[in-house]
Amino acid sequence: MGFGGNIFQLGIKELRSLLHDKVLLIFVLFAFSGMIYSVSSSTSMELHNAPIAVVDEDQSIISKRIIQAFYGPYFKTPDLISTQDVDRMMDNGKYTFVIYIPHRFQRDLLAGKQPDIQVNIDATRMGQAFIGDNYIQYIISGEISEALQGYRAEYQYPIALTTHIKFNPNLTSAWFGSVMELMNVITMISIILTGAAVIREREHGTLEHLLVMPITPLQIVCAKIWANGAIILSATALSLLLVIQGLLQVPIQGSIALFLFGVSVHLFATTSLGIFLGTVARSMPQLGLLMILILLPLELLSGGITPRESMPVLVQDIMQLAPTTHFVQFAQAILYRGAGWTAVWPQFFALLAMGVVFFLVALSRFRKSVTLG
Repeated sequence: MGFGGNIFQLGIKELRSLLHDKVLLIFVLFAFSGMIYSVSSSTSMELHNAPIAVVDEDQSIISKRIIQAFYGPYFKTPDLISTQDVDRMMDNGKYTFVIYIPHRFQRDLLAGKQPDIQVNIDATRMGQAFIGDNYIQYIISGEISEALQGYRAEYQYPIALTTHIKFNPNLTSAWFGSVMELMNVITMISIILTGAAVIREREHGTLEHLLVMPITPLQIVCAKIWANGAIILSATALSLLLVIQGLLQVPIQGSIALFLFGVSVHLFATTSLGIFLGTVARSMPQLGLLMILILLPLELLSGGITPRESMPVLVQDIMQLAPTTHFVQFAQAILYRGAGWTAVWPQFFALLAMGVVFFLVALSRFRKSVTLG
């Protein structure tokens, strides 16, 4: 059997080993289905049905107008509570917002004074708290202006501002979160699978069996890369079609084939990195600790969660050496904006160059580890 035949047969052995590892197999299936669905559908950046209560000590026409101005889908119907219940109910997490309208509020407004309305916010619900605070200020000021002047006072700009939002007109967070979670899962699973494959060979004692056969470390490394890469590539395609496009109804603008080709290039880099980590770690717990050190900066600083433009320039320059940075760039360009090859080829070649470097380093480390036993 030739060089390519040995790599193919070793890859088949890798696939059989994964099928017998039920825990790891279930984790892979859940990561590409349940994890993506749960993260994108349960985590929302929009204000939706926020629980709100009002302490109305004024009992005036204006205070009632303010209360009636809060309704779905942004807020739930406000509950009327007493001052004594505010701290207890917010401590219990029943309300995110509690508005306190003081006594004689309407009388002071009509007298030309500027009475205060207190808004208590549960800041532990950080996303809703930040967005809801702006909504509440706008709603209250609008109702007061309309009640006193008969219309909502708005500043007239000297030019007309018209905002057009492309690719995600309703700013639906699931459209962004699902694809970005898929990017994170691809990177995480590719490193875990190949790293676990190396450690599994060492723990089961099968690595020594391979070394006495007429095969080389290069063939072993190549087999692990193509076998695990094929699994992840297949899972990515199914997740994109069934979960993201199917269940979540996320529109894909560009070529899925081009995206999957880019994923295969990215997998060449990350699976090589996984083999390197598998040779450094001596057990699965050690691999888990190394994953924390590697994955956190790769995912948090790649631009998938926080825009790269908001990061310090030094961090942006350093992360140009990370494969996830280029992965996120071409994935967003293809899937969101419908970009073609002419727009994303620099990221593809950057990933390929990194993959070659990671592969050579991993192969050198693997040779040393099997030589030293």
